[in-house]
Amino acid sequence: MVPTSSSDWLDPKEAWHPESGSARQSPLAALRAREGAGAMVLLHVLFEHAVGYALLALKEVEEISLLLPQVEECVLNLGKFHNIVRLVAFCPFSSSQVALENANAVSEGVVHEDLRLLLETYLPSKKKKVLLGVGDPKIGAAIQEELGYNCQTGGVIAEILRGVRLHFHNLVKGLTDVSACKAQLGLGHSYSRAKVKFNVNRVDNMIIQSISLLDQLDKDINTFSMRVREWYGYHFPELVKIINDNATYCRLAQFIGNRRELNEEKLEKLEELTMDGAKAKAILDASRSSMGMDISAIDLINIESFSSRVVSLSEYRQSLHTYLRSKMSQVAPSLSALIGEAVGARLIAHAGSLTNLAKYPASTVQILGAEKALFRALKTRGNTPKYGLIFHSTFIGRAAAKNKGRISRYLANKCSIASRIDCFSEVPTSVFGEKLREQVEERLSFYETGEIPRKNLDVMKEAMVQAEEAAAEITRKLEKQEKKRLKKEKKRLAALALASSENNSSTPEENEEIREKPKKKKKQKPQEAPQENGMEEPEPSVSLPKSKKKKAFSKEELVSSDLEETAGGSTSLPKRKKSSPKEETASEPEEAAIRSIPKKKRKFSSKEEPVSSGPEEAASSKSSTKKKKKFQKTPQED
Repeated sequence: MVPTSSSDWLDPKEAWHPESGSARQSPLAALRAREGAGAMVLLHVLFEHAVGYALLALKEVEEISLLLPQVEECVLNLGKFHNIVRLVAFCPFSSSQVALENANAVSEGVVHEDLRLLLETYLPSKKKKVLLGVGDPKIGAAIQEELGYNCQTGGVIAEILRGVRLHFHNLVKGLTDVSACKAQLGLGHSYSRAKVKFNVNRVDNMIIQSISLLDQLDKDINTFSMRVREWYGYHFPELVKIINDNATYCRLAQFIGNRRELNEEKLEKLEELTMDGAKAKAILDASRSSMGMDISAIDLINIESFSSRVVSLSEYRQSLHTYLRSKMSQVAPSLSALIGEAVGARLIAHAGSLTNLAKYPASTVQILGAEKALFRALKTRGNTPKYGLIFHSTFIGRAAAKNKGRISRYLANKCSIASRIDCFSEVPTSVFGEKLREQVEERLSFYETGEIPRKNLDVMKEAMVQAEEAAAEITRKLEKQEKKRLKKEKKRLAALALASSENNSSTPEENEEIREKPKKKKKQKPQEAPQENGMEEPEPSVSLPKSKKKKAFSKEELVSSDLEETAGGSTSLPKRKKSSPKEETASEPEEAAIRSIPKKKRKFSSKEEPVSSGPEEAASSKSSTKKKKKFQKTPQED
């Protein structure tokens, strides 16, 4: 049995009836009143999840009773929640990229094609009798405008979406709580990365940090330099009046050290540090007649160490300023060309980003940085400030006192235009900033001399032509760089492919060689088998060394051991053949092979005869002839 009202699943005593009190009329109630009492309006709810879109239908219940605290508590119960909500359709996302596209579309209030297909497929064709509940008013307005369905947000829809969000993994088959959480986490990360996606060459965050560090370094260097002046002033007080620059003073304190050691030899180095020969001569003269106190070596070492640190800080400040100029030329070239790198960077830092600065009107840019003075003037009903951070530009300082407010307002207007050009242009160029600067110069001269400046329309036309040329040149350079990069990448990939192919071609050959080597070894070992079958081998001497270990030496061999020492290696082989008991039982093919051995040995011994001496030759020849005769007798006996 399906309950038709909230009183079926609430306590009858706690059930609330519309007659007992007044209630405000919702869009659902208004639709029901407009269609009549007999007509039924279907309430559907659209739920966006990381895994897909879900379309749910709300069963016929009393809408006003859904707002009761008891009903809100029952949303936490899955069984009771199923009684009022059922899943109509679920459209899962095919990939994480599709999910990200749909999430971006929903956040921007745009109806995606997947959402359009889902609503047109599963919602009833009679659009007047359908009320769609959505969580975001922006997407609700877009659906109502494009598809024509009446949409509702807040109130009952918020409570239903709360229950759907809680029990979503139970409503969709095959979806677990763990997988839903993983999908939400992955989509959240990809959505955040897509929101902060930017061009690394046009990052204004680095400008904000560098200008803040630059201001802090100026304060620190000033403080540390004053400390060096006081510390070294005890020893050489006259140097403070001669040198005004802090960094130069620290370099001189580090170089001079003890003033008594300063002489004419160091005058050239002093001129290099001070960039002035008169000051260097004055320092040398003052060191000879100084009223300062003497200083110990350990104190002088500490002063030099501290002054060297201050010098390094000042050098780092210069390099940081160069880095800031390069970043400003990349991120905001028009603004830096108009008002300067330092003032433009301070405006960006104070606004928070270049995008925020582009959104500000000219009146806000004019007093940006003078908020305290503005609110103080509003509170005391005094005069409001005329300028803020733009006061540091050279234009306001050059203007007369009566024209400072006018030129500041005009300059703020041009700064606002320049920031918008830098923020929304695809190819950054400083052409517009230079033209805007020329306009400010003309307006400044107009205030002083009355010369009429050019019209803004004419100046912008010239700037557009020059900007197009500059953009074309920049794109041409970028294309060349991209082509070079692609060529290098192709060469690298070709080299890698060639190396991999060579490795693949060499490996099979090596494997074949490795496989062939053991086969050759196996063929060398069983050489007795072909001899038994009657096959002749060209080199039967290979089998002789293998039988050496197995043969036992006879008495005759022991007797002729002295002769073996003097004789060559050729005589040792027939001796062992003679005394071997295995050869007596050998087959006839083996005997034939053995008979052929002495003939070769004769040739070998005859070749060696010129090398041996006279008596040794006789002994070796006698022993060889005796052994040959014995070899010839053995086959006859067998």
